[in-house]
Amino acid sequence: MHFSSRVVRCLAFVLALGLTPHLVAQTFPVRPIRLVVPFPPGGAVDAYARIVQTRLGEQLGQPIVIENRGGAGGMIGADLVAKAAPDGYTLLVGNVAALAMNVGVYASMPYDPLRDFTPIMHTVDVNYALVIHPAVPVKTVAELVAHAKASPGKLSYGSAGAGSAPHLATELLKQRAGIDIVHVPYKGGGPMVADLLGGQIQLAIGDQANLMPQVEAGKLRVLAVGSARRSPTYPEVPTIAEAGFAGFEAGAWQAIVGPAGMPTPIVKRLHEALLRSMEAADVRDRLIGAGLDPVAGTPEDLARHIRAEIGKWSKVAKEVGARAD
Repeated sequence: MHFSSRVVRCLAFVLALGLTPHLVAQTFPVRPIRLVVPFPPGGAVDAYARIVQTRLGEQLGQPIVIENRGGAGGMIGADLVAKAAPDGYTLLVGNVAALAMNVGVYASMPYDPLRDFTPIMHTVDVNYALVIHPAVPVKTVAELVAHAKASPGKLSYGSAGAGSAPHLATELLKQRAGIDIVHVPYKGGGPMVADLLGGQIQLAIGDQANLMPQVEAGKLRVLAVGSARRSPTYPEVPTIAEAGFAGFEAGAWQAIVGPAGMPTPIVKRLHEALLRSMEAADVRDRLIGAGLDPVAGTPEDLARHIRAEIGKWSKVAKEVGARAD
């Protein structure tokens, strides 16, 4: 029988302790857990990690240490976790880009999202907004499209990186609207927002958690939300679909995964701790306030979701010609 190197490492870990997997799970964890965020601070993935950090640590009885490892559309941090020991002490706060979209965008990846990770939980769905710098004289999606058509190639938009959900969402809008705007990729949502506020780029589709506080402060203007229905938090803001692009929907999702080969009892322990953490009223309120809708599915649900999302976004990437080196 063939065993992957990760499974072998896991078995060696268990045997070295002289414990059965069940007893390992009973004693787990005995030291701090590293939660790898594959993007810089300031984006929705980082926001989720910091919102659940304290409660999750309380549930597990050990500190949760957040480590930001941004770059390559989330692949640097994801690859670090894929190659870690499958003992439950190194986990990834993955998202739609790192676990699905990149498959259709990059010619090669250092890991396989289906083969190299252990699914733990589909944690949240992420709400998106289309915003613009106030210096651009438009107040609606229709006005933006007209402005862009009158000045092709003059407007630029930012994203959290090539192959990210904001990148593909904006490319899809470009294709549907027949406009020419220039893509400027960043290593995360935080740096992108900084340049958007400074006027180096003019617009973005991205996380409400990142963008709407700037709208509320009067530093950016919101034109629409990317969800299929209006946001209950911002009911006065129309959807992109309502602006004449029927069926258009842009958003993202996040999930917690670990290296492939993690023992089932440890996966169950982590899943239960995450579930309890997200059920806490204060955590749930903070997530919703940040534009993050709790999902909290099973590991099996997440495995099916990742597979379906790879197929969906690979098709979109091909349609809009989104490729990254």
